[in-house]
Amino acid sequence: MRNKRKMGGLLLVAMSILCFSSITVFAADTSAEYVPAMYASIWSLVPPVIAIVLALITKEVYSSLFVGVLIGGAFWAGFKPEATILHVFQDGVVGVLTDSYNMGILIFLVILGVMVCMMNKAGGSAAFGRWAKEHIKTRAGAQLTTIALGILIFIDDYFNCLTVGSVMRPVTDSHNVSRAKLAYLIDATAAPICIIAPISSWAAAVTGFVKGEDGFSIFIRAIPYNYYAILTIIMMVTLVLAKEDYGPMKEHEDNAIAGDLYTTDDRPYESAQENVIYNKGKVIDLVFPIISLIICCVIGMIYSGGFFSGTGFVEAFSGSDASVGLMLGSFFAMVITIAFYAVRKVLRFSDSMACIPDGFKAMVPAILILTFAWTLKSMTDSLGAAEYVASIMNSAASGLLNLLPAIIFLVGCFLAFATGTSWGTFGILIPIVVAVFQGTNETMMIISISACMAGAVCGDHCSPISDTTIMASAGAQCNHVNHVSTQLPYAMTVAAVSCITYVIAGVIQNAVICLVIGIALQILVLLAIRNHTRNK
Repeated sequence: MRNKRKMGGLLLVAMSILCFSSITVFAADTSAEYVPAMYASIWSLVPPVIAIVLALITKEVYSSLFVGVLIGGAFWAGFKPEATILHVFQDGVVGVLTDSYNMGILIFLVILGVMVCMMNKAGGSAAFGRWAKEHIKTRAGAQLTTIALGILIFIDDYFNCLTVGSVMRPVTDSHNVSRAKLAYLIDATAAPICIIAPISSWAAAVTGFVKGEDGFSIFIRAIPYNYYAILTIIMMVTLVLAKEDYGPMKEHEDNAIAGDLYTTDDRPYESAQENVIYNKGKVIDLVFPIISLIICCVIGMIYSGGFFSGTGFVEAFSGSDASVGLMLGSFFAMVITIAFYAVRKVLRFSDSMACIPDGFKAMVPAILILTFAWTLKSMTDSLGAAEYVASIMNSAASGLLNLLPAIIFLVGCFLAFATGTSWGTFGILIPIVVAVFQGTNETMMIISISACMAGAVCGDHCSPISDTTIMASAGAQCNHVNHVSTQLPYAMTVAAVSCITYVIAGVIQNAVICLVIGIALQILVLLAIRNHTRNK
């Protein structure tokens, strides 16, 4: 109640600023000639920072994001009320919802929600839960299975988050693993896996930003230097095997062992039932749709890259459009699944159709948060956040070359954290890195590109407004702010070790030696945290 009053007061103050800061009617000018006074300055990063801080303080996501959007619009319009509102809604909300890429992702989300609903009603999820209870005997086993499945589904982070969540949620629930821990395991095996998987939508995005070079070859060579991704996987496995947790996650895990999977008052989907229709479901009714989804999405990705027009497989994947590929792939997988269930007589056609509105409703919270997050990004883009960061990077590149990988990592972390986008961070930083090192020091170029990718994934991993973080919360059916607050200490631990390792890599410039040092540092840090937690 107290947080709601705080948020209500903040909204009132924000609206008051808009209403009384100027009485001049200012028609919104969205043409290229208009440049806001705060363009490409530190003020361009203020709206997302405010949104993030508010979300963490109030634990209320929607209004926090809207306040950030409103402040961004006000900055762009010079605090003119009419221009602010028009910019927020016309250029912001309407703009992101009419963007073809964003709409493809939303369609993909809805179809996944429908498929999850069908798998539940057909009894596939329940059958898998029964099978898992017989074969997975421990909490550690349930968590390791979640990690393994996350590693196997490396095609795309959205696909990873929602698929792993729907499959493993009944299993982890049965072993009293908290929803916050499940969300962390999902999130930590989404982007960190995709960024070191050569055949993934992320690899395709990165290679597209490396102009004038063999982007795919550079991506492969950068994998051993991607310390954040590699150390995140090592940290997950170590925490599970050691049965150790710290920070807010420890409270959630302790409560889960006692029977409370949520800890906080907000318990999304707590009362949700499986709602099996005929109770004829078997494990194949879960496995077949997921395999169909994987195959269809891969085909959709290479189709969007021109594979069926004569382009090679690797080139097609590198040039693919993730939005188009996932949208088409998920649609055909849904059609195949409907036919499969009808043939097996576990779900009638009418029951499958009834899952469409139910699946859509299940994805509404994720869609709302994504829409606000995309709108907030459009506000920061219109304020020149990318240009501001690029200018900082160009000035840093003139000196301290050995420290540049660590600097790039930190800048990537902050930019992705503030904007909630990894791919946008790639697009800003990778061309700068290539320009600095191209034709002079290829090894440092590889290390620095990897540092950019690692920093972008780290910031994306930590950010409450990141689409991947939102998807992980939706996949685990976990309160979004609970997921962010419990994951943050883990992500920051790996980020600190990764930053130190990049300092070493800038000097030694050897992939194997630096990786061994990074792994050793990570394990030593976890041992120190364990001893401190136990003594406390």
